[in-house]
Amino acid sequence: MKLHRQSRRGGFLTAAGLRRLGSRRSLVPALLFVVVTCASANPVIIGSKKFTESYVLGEIAKRTLTEAGIPAEHREGMGGTIILWQALRGGQIDAYPEYTGTITQEIFKTDHELSLDEIRNALVKLDVGMTNPLGFNNTYALVMRRSEAQRLGVRTISDLRKHPEFKVGLTHEFLDRQDGWRPLRERYALPQQNVIGIDHALGYSALANGSIDVKDAYSTDAKIEQNDLIALEDDLHFFPKYEAVFLFRSSMRADAIAALRRLEGTLDEKRMIQLNAEAERTKNYTRAANLYFEGRDGALRRPDAAVRRPYQKFGESFPHKLARWTLRHLQLAGFSLLLSVIFGIPLGIVASRGGVIGHGILGFVGIVQTIPSLALLALLVPLPFFGISARTAIAALFLYGLLPIVRNTASGLQDIPRPLRESAIALGLSPITRLVEIYLPMASRSILSGIKTSAVINIGTATLAALIGAGGLGEPILSGLNLNDHVTILQGAIPAAVLALLAQWFFDLLDRVLIPKGLRL
Repeated sequence: MKLHRQSRRGGFLTAAGLRRLGSRRSLVPALLFVVVTCASANPVIIGSKKFTESYVLGEIAKRTLTEAGIPAEHREGMGGTIILWQALRGGQIDAYPEYTGTITQEIFKTDHELSLDEIRNALVKLDVGMTNPLGFNNTYALVMRRSEAQRLGVRTISDLRKHPEFKVGLTHEFLDRQDGWRPLRERYALPQQNVIGIDHALGYSALANGSIDVKDAYSTDAKIEQNDLIALEDDLHFFPKYEAVFLFRSSMRADAIAALRRLEGTLDEKRMIQLNAEAERTKNYTRAANLYFEGRDGALRRPDAAVRRPYQKFGESFPHKLARWTLRHLQLAGFSLLLSVIFGIPLGIVASRGGVIGHGILGFVGIVQTIPSLALLALLVPLPFFGISARTAIAALFLYGLLPIVRNTASGLQDIPRPLRESAIALGLSPITRLVEIYLPMASRSILSGIKTSAVINIGTATLAALIGAGGLGEPILSGLNLNDHVTILQGAIPAAVLALLAQWFFDLLDRVLIPKGLRL
């Protein structure tokens, strides 16, 4: 009895008390297991730039991580160097393939060639790590049609001085790079004035049909050989080394960093050109990346055989990809349209009253509409909260969707006849009642027309969201542009057009439901 009483006061523990305490203690490791499992379930996000080789390297990294038992996701073609770098620093991606020359020239903005240790030490201060080189140097080059170069005797970049009439087509990034066209032209004293900006893949088509005479390229680009082009010798040694590496966040999980490091020194120029050629031939980056893991005897060549896991050879099926693209596209366009309606109609009501505030609202939404969509995305990326994410795309689409809704709401309310307004006032209705019961129903046709226009604009503009890794039907369009493959482009363009038509038909049905019958007649 004494022992029992003491146990109830807490002085001693009974057998039942010990069992209860043991069961509670057993919850601790279980909870820790759940937390660790949930944390490890977050995929490692691999980014890539908008050209074939970067796509392929991104797929190689994804498969390497997957075979090591690490969930991984590849966000393809997110844009140029600065966008990927900002995404890495901001935590929107965990790693991406980069080149030492680009790190030196574009990220650190220095003209001096840095050693690997100097680059690595500078990156550590920014909480970014770097693998050792993968094994190949992919420097910049200027290329011409072989037949034309041989006919004119052009062999080096210096030889271009003799041909000021040449039309030069360069990628937009190369036009603005620290190691790009401007300093190159100064070093070589090049006289060409007819210089245009053009997409990397489309530039090859322009070169083939004679629209341009010279373009920039990457030395490991398979299209140089496929299109019978010649890379002009950099006789003044302008371009630094561009050794391929992977940049990664220092906080990335240790096993993922170890997996990426197993790629070091496993690719030479010849092998990389073969992989790029396979991607161009098959229009399938995953299939090209799989060749990296295959030896000459057909056996799988993998960074670590001990951790290899089953892997789908050619990636997800087209129906699955189409469903994923379409769902993300609907999310982007739908959320942004909802925000445009929520904010646009009240702003339109205020704007309909005129005055400084009304004109200011209409002026603001009009100015936003004049900003190029790519520029707006680029402006939002560095801002806090946005970065490389769906939030940025939704915010940009929301701003683009405001103008039709605000303007049509304001116009619809302003067009209500004065006698009708005076009659509503004479009835003694309150301002809110007049607005809700009379004015908005009278303006409903114009308001719905603005919403319909905004929906179509959002669906079309949402294809650009893929440029910042937000996904959607822009993914196959950008990939097709990179591969110069019309079929791949249509895989995104046709569904986007169908979605726009469906949105228009949907709002036509809403007209019958929401617009008063008298106004429809």
